Amino acid sequence: MNPLGGKVAIVTGAGQGVGRGIALALAGRGATVALLGRTRAKIDAVADEIGAGAVAFACDVKDADAVRATVDAVAERFGGIDILVNNAQEVPLGPLLSVSDAAFEAGFASGPLASFRFMKACHPYLERRGGGTMINLASSAGIRWDMSSYGPYAAVKQATRALTRAAAAEWGPAGIRVLTIAPHANSPGLQGWVENNPDEAEAFFRTIPLRRIGDCERDIGQAVAALCGPDLAYLTGATIPLDGGQANFD
Repeated sequence: MNPLGGKVAIVTGAGQGVGRGIALALAGRGATVALLGRTRAKIDAVADEIGAGAVAFACDVKDADAVRATVDAVAERFGGIDILVNNAQEVPLGPLLSVSDAAFEAGFASGPLASFRFMKACHPYLERRGGGTMINLASSAGIRWDMSSYGPYAAVKQATRALTRAAAAEWGPAGIRVLTIAPHANSPGLQGWVENNPDEAEAFFRTIPLRRIGDCERDIGQAVAALCGPDLAYLTGATIPLDGGQANFD
């Protein structure tokens, strides 16, 4: 079965980790996938892994002109766009006094500002197709019980959630659904955090009811593919935690 057959998807940050997992899952359900990333070798490798129906597009998501040009190039190459996954993100972590203005700005430029630009650039193409789905990535860091060392990152991700809610409200009449996911995934970024913070990581993992971190493709990617399919067509504006039951977004 190919519930996403005939659909064209853009996935940013698709060269590794969660982006790669989402791209693989979308392609596995029949979507044609445009893989976006800064490192050409990484996205080319994922395109080769997927095979037919996947094309790599080099794009720095912090470059406004590159965002518009890449979206237009994807639409021209494949005849339209149906799905957008805003996954790329530079992560500004650390205590407030140690995070530089440049790192904070890069977090916003690569996160909510880039997502905002991609959403606006893709909107006319999704509207032309009678609707579609946009997925933005947030994090349970925004609702942590202890915000120490997570303030800038949480600010970035909470801004993304606000954009999702606004877009869902404004673009719903056009058939465009906009959702946020908040995943825990065994990505290179998480692996690096575990290596640098072993004690905190061990305590953190004990708070996950399912007692494991999600697989980038099987747990996160397949969930995103399902959210983009016809069976969940009445769901929009929500934040969906893909974290083994840890976070409470109520």
